[in-house]
Amino acid sequence: MDWINYHHLLYFWTAAREGGITKACRKLHLTQPTVSGQIMALEKAVKAKLFERSGRTLTLTDTGRMVYRYADEIFALGRELQDALHDRPSGQPLRFAVGVADALPKVLLHRLLAPALSIEADVRVTCVDGNPEALLAQLALHELDLVISDYPASPRLGLKAFNHLLGECGVTFFASKELARHHRRGFPGSLTGAPMLLPLGNTALRRSLEQWFDDRGIRPRICGEFADSALLKSFAAQGDGIFAAPTAVEEDVRRMYGVSVVGRDESLRERVYAISIEKRLKHPVVLAISQAAKRKLFRE
Repeated sequence: MDWINYHHLLYFWTAAREGGITKACRKLHLTQPTVSGQIMALEKAVKAKLFERSGRTLTLTDTGRMVYRYADEIFALGRELQDALHDRPSGQPLRFAVGVADALPKVLLHRLLAPALSIEADVRVTCVDGNPEALLAQLALHELDLVISDYPASPRLGLKAFNHLLGECGVTFFASKELARHHRRGFPGSLTGAPMLLPLGNTALRRSLEQWFDDRGIRPRICGEFADSALLKSFAAQGDGIFAAPTAVEEDVRRMYGVSVVGRDESLRERVYAISIEKRLKHPVVLAISQAAKRKLFRE
């Protein structure tokens, strides 16, 4: 395979952009024979003339214009790479791809991610929800900048990932107004026999709730299991059962779904982790999310 010498390409690109070899020499701090020789070497490599003389000036040939367009894109990408490596803003929007565990309440995720759109930089957020282990695989491939999960990454997965606790809080039980009124008295014992809507699968909240029920001898009637937390709450809003969510977003849940509080328990803990491939968080969007979570969301 033939490779283009990028030093030769840089000298050509500078001459085309500056409007001549003499100006390119001043820009590059090189002599005219050096720059002219490098451009001639590039022309030999591409087997075509890149400049033609028109009077006392040089103009680009058709091939020269094509090579210049490609060179412009190549060096623009190079500048973006340097900016990304040094966390400097570039001319393009700051891209931030985040994976979110599908078990986490959408209202909580919104509160967590909202600061990403409030920083001074121009940000483009891509949000992907799914199973945490699948999201961690994408993180390892650098397809995601961060994963937000209800449990930390396990060393058994063999991934080089670091867990950053964003915060923790107690758990609040919610239901429709009528169902909440019926089960509020005598809480938490009143949950025995009560219709319960639970997250599906091996989520941290599901495990915590099952342990909490066993420790207190509570035997709810499980009438629904859901992979989608928003769908679970929609069922609850129609009076189909009681559900649990982080106390940190209690007011948001009540307002959004029109449900009432059955009871609260601080011994039940809901934790949220930011998982990254960096030991020290540096991405400006990640820092904004982390700081807002610790200073406001979970302090409330």
